[in-house]
Order: sequence, then C-alpha cells, then structure tokens
Amino acid sequence: MASVLNNPFLIFGITFVVLWLAALLGGRLRERRHALMDEDTRADFSVVQAATLTLLGLIIGFSFSMATGRYDLRKSYEEAEANAIGTEYVRADLLPADEALRVKTLLREYTDLRVRFYSAPPGDVVNQIRADVGKMQDQLWTAATASANATPTPLRALVVAGMNDVLNSEGYTQAAWWNRIPVGAWALMFAIALFCNWLVGFGTKRLDPKLLLVLPVVVGVAFFLIADIDSPRGGVIRVVPQNLIRLQAGLK
Repeated sequence: MASVLNNPFLIFGITFVVLWLAALLGGRLRERRHALMDEDTRADFSVVQAATLTLLGLIIGFSFSMATGRYDLRKSYEEAEANAIGTEYVRADLLPADEALRVKTLLREYTDLRVRFYSAPPGDVVNQIRADVGKMQDQLWTAATASANATPTPLRALVVAGMNDVLNSEGYTQAAWWNRIPVGAWALMFAIALFCNWLVGFGTKRLDPKLLLVLPVVVGVAFFLIADIDSPRGGVIRVVPQNLIRLQAGLK
C-alpha cells in the first residue's frame, strides 16, 4: 500500500477508473429497476446526495490541509538542518587546528550525503544513504567529543552542543518524512468517494457515461494533488534542498 501512496499518478488512475465504474453501476442499477423517483422521493434523495457530496468535499479539504502542513514541515526542517550544519562548521574554528580540520572535512561530506538524501528516488539507494548518514554521524560525534572529556572548556562545550543540534536536526527531518496521512484515512476517504459516485449514478434520470466522467475526474485530480504533496519522493511536488545546496556550495 505504501508503494501505491508514493505514486500519485497510479492513485489518479485507480481513483478515476473505480469511481467512474461506481457511477455507471449506480446508473445501471437504477435502469434495471425501471423505477424513476417521484418528486417527493427525488427531493429527499437530493438532500442525501448533497449532504454526502458536501462531506466528501470537507474530507478532501481536511486531507489537503494535512498534506500541505506536512510539506511545510519538511521544508522548515530542511532549512533548520542547513542552519545547524552551517553554524557547527563556523564553531569548528574554536577547536585546535587539527581537530577543526577533521570536523570541517566530515561536515562537508555529511552535507553531500544530506543533499543526496533529498534527491534520491525511493528504494535501496535511500536505505544506503541512511546507513551512510548514521556512520557519518558517529564519526562527527567522535570528532567533536574526542578531547572534550579530557580537557573540558566552554568553547569545546559550545562545539559539542552545536554538533548535537546537527544530529538532532537530521532526526527531526526523518520524522517529518515518515509523518504521512494514515492509510486508514485514505481508505475511508476513498470509500466515501466511491459511495458518492454511486449515488450520483443512481440519481441520474438518463444514463450518460460521458457526463458521469466529471466527478471521478475531479476527485481523482484532488486525490492526485493530496498524494503528490504528501509523498516526499513521489510525484512532481518535492522539497528541494535549496538551503543545503547553497550551504554545500559555500563549504566547498
């Protein structure tokens, strides 16, 4: 299911086809019953249909808001991560020359890894980058604390605190990338959309397959946009690590 949610184009295709078939099924069922609603029944049916479609619209709106909130959070953490690395790079000058050179070299390599993390496609490449980031973090922490325990000074403590911010910022970023719209919420939203399209088809006076295309297309585009924004690596809307790229160029 996770692979499907990471492919907004597939979500649009599945949503469009299934919802259109649901609308056609509703229309066929109404034709098979050979029953046209009387005025009173149609008035009551219109109320139920309007309420259901309104509920679907609200749920899509809330889901879009959730997705954009998570997208903005990923952008904010990318900026915070770049600031933390840049600050620690400057603080490294407070260390002795050999230790400062070691820390700065590791920070440049670490920044390269973080830029690759944002642009890598899903799969084994990302897993390898995460493993490399973990190893690099161990080396960074060792380099920052190598002599802090033996000769603790306020300046060394400042460098260690900055390195702690660098490591924490990566954890916040990873948590934000894992924070997605729950699969259960997707399933419920899709079920409501399915029922709404069935109601639209069942309520038609004359079955017109072309006209029944409208709602599936609109809902499919909405689902595509939500999935695209909510997926960090799928689709066309992604977080570009422009702050990390600018920092990377500056460090070199």
